[in-house]
Amino acid sequence: MLWFIILVLGLIVMNLWTIINSLFLYPLRADKQEQTDQKVSLLVPLRNERDNVEGLISSLSSLTYPNLEMLLLDDHSEDGTYEKLLSLTAEDARFTVLQGKELPDGWNGKVNACHQLSEKAEGDYLFFLDADARVVPTVIEKTLGTMRKRKAAMLSGFPFYPNHHFLSHMLVPLQHMVVLLHLPLFIANRTTKPMFTAACGIFIMIERSAYEAVGGHESVKDSLVEDVHLAREVKKNGYRMILANITSSALSYMYESNQETWAGFKKNLYTGIGRSTWMVVFLTLLYATLFVLPGGLAIFGMITGALYLLLPYVLLITFKMYVDARTGHPLWLSFLMPVAGMLLIAMMWASMLVHKRGRTYQWKGRSYQ
Repeated sequence: MLWFIILVLGLIVMNLWTIINSLFLYPLRADKQEQTDQKVSLLVPLRNERDNVEGLISSLSSLTYPNLEMLLLDDHSEDGTYEKLLSLTAEDARFTVLQGKELPDGWNGKVNACHQLSEKAEGDYLFFLDADARVVPTVIEKTLGTMRKRKAAMLSGFPFYPNHHFLSHMLVPLQHMVVLLHLPLFIANRTTKPMFTAACGIFIMIERSAYEAVGGHESVKDSLVEDVHLAREVKKNGYRMILANITSSALSYMYESNQETWAGFKKNLYTGIGRSTWMVVFLTLLYATLFVLPGGLAIFGMITGALYLLLPYVLLITFKMYVDARTGHPLWLSFLMPVAGMLLIAMMWASMLVHKRGRTYQWKGRSYQ
């Protein structure tokens, strides 16, 4: 029974840690005295995003920050994205639609698109947003207000994800869980230590002066997780970068199908943990114990009548339900946490094996090492 007691205690500690840690995930809040003297450049790279264009433009058109320019770059789309952008932005002078240059050797496609956008931007702040993102009208005021209050040069956050496919439901919201479980936010949001960093490329606001000082996207030109690596560069150079809870102000239709979810996670997971085999093994054992085992014990306990074996599962549900409540995701997802845990483990190994076998990651018609 010692192993059972240790498991229960471990899950209790996980719950308490997550609750305490979440208190340092700052909400977005506007200044009481709004400042609009600084210009913001909102920058969106797009590649084969025709289906997202209408929703994106509708969302951006409602932004209320007055000192704003919006640059949209079509990165060699093959589905009519560029033409649709021109059509839907023609009557709003805040929008400028650009066509991307050829991808140079050694560059990640999205990183190069962001780099080109930054070169055209005139703002004091650069606000990088993905094409699948939607934001509330006051998101810029809230983001700038939070950055000023926290004296931060960069802010990022993980949005709310309205998923419509099984794999997306299981995997995408886990990004919030991973941050709250693994990243000590008190250190991450209050120091400039690069090792304590997380970021989400869907939503990044950064002071232009800090961006240029660290070398911008060119400093992370070959990265598959450029958001995290850019945040680390910011901290390495002594600037403060914070992670905020943006789920009430931004959402992202991150993946459109189960196949796209699989490809996206496979591309990012192994790189995101430093391409470390030992980390994959460690996280496999950790997640199997904390996330998968409680589900198996619950089933066994119900079959045999040993209902005390349901306690680890109840504690696991409590943990996941708290995270989902904080981030606006459906609470029923918590009951499937053992399934999500198994899928996350499988994705880590699939992502690692692509690299180990010398193959390339495929994303939006491009190949990456």
